[in-house]
Amino acid sequence: MLNFLARRLLIAAMTCVMISILTFVIIRLPPGDFVDAYIANLAASGSTVTAEQATALRREYGLDRSVFVQYGLWISRVVRGDFGISMMWRRPVTEVIGDRLWLTMVVSFSALFLTWMIALPIGIYSAVRQYSIGDYAATLLGFIGLAIPNFLLALILMYAGFRYFGLAIGGLFSAEYAEAPWSWARAWDLAKHVPLPACVLALAGTAQLIRIMRANLLDELRKPYVVTARAKGISERRLLLKYPVRAALNPFASAVAYLFPYLVSGSIVVSLVLGLPTVGPLLLQALVAQDMYLAGSIVLLLGLLTVIGTLVSDLLLMWIEPRIRLEGRG
Repeated sequence: MLNFLARRLLIAAMTCVMISILTFVIIRLPPGDFVDAYIANLAASGSTVTAEQATALRREYGLDRSVFVQYGLWISRVVRGDFGISMMWRRPVTEVIGDRLWLTMVVSFSALFLTWMIALPIGIYSAVRQYSIGDYAATLLGFIGLAIPNFLLALILMYAGFRYFGLAIGGLFSAEYAEAPWSWARAWDLAKHVPLPACVLALAGTAQLIRIMRANLLDELRKPYVVTARAKGISERRLLLKYPVRAALNPFASAVAYLFPYLVSGSIVVSLVLGLPTVGPLLLQALVAQDMYLAGSIVLLLGLLTVIGTLVSDLLLMWIEPRIRLEGRG
């Protein structure tokens, strides 16, 4: 097991280095830089920037240096926990992300918890009661959930809330708490606003995991070890929870690899529709403005979370599936 973990940690470290290089290269791929985008925005509003001012801006942000020097300076700061200064906000990247990162995690953890709490029991019921009315209902709801885009559901809920209940659905805080300092009242206001975006974000994931859990559990229930356990007189509930369900949980553990970055990025389109102050819209703004330090830091964070998620997923699979542990010993 220790050899397995050591190999995974070594691969994770090498992957992180490659992610940092690819992140910087991808951010630099579009033609021009932040100063060009800044000048274009000023020109659209009727203002102009002289060549001397543009040169001074590039010198201020270090854009006049070679790509290799820029990467070296950036990654040396990142290693020390300094992600640089956002060109668009003129503030440290850590301050710009700040509360947005925690709010994104609150919304996404809520969506993840809701997804698992709904998908797991429904998937088990659909497999155990195959072709029953409940199974058909879960299948129908699953297909509907897969077919309806999250942003469309958000728009429908916003329209229905305003049209029939007179509610302005959107955001994570009421107007009086949007810019207020943190307090118990603000935290309670956040708790009241979180369920709606969490439900919207959980829809597609719940429908997908229900289908996966149902298919995997049906496959496990037909295997010889289940028939043998039944022949030994083990109760149906104990048999179900101890063996087939545990084996069918592999997709849930595997999903951790992409759920970790999802906790930070969330759904950009849903966040834009509902006006959520999360990291997703901030990443979109940074990419449009070519803010290489802000966009690069967020993309790097997503890549690192993917690596961490993959490592956690491997450990969970090794705990759930004994054959993986035996393979690691071999």
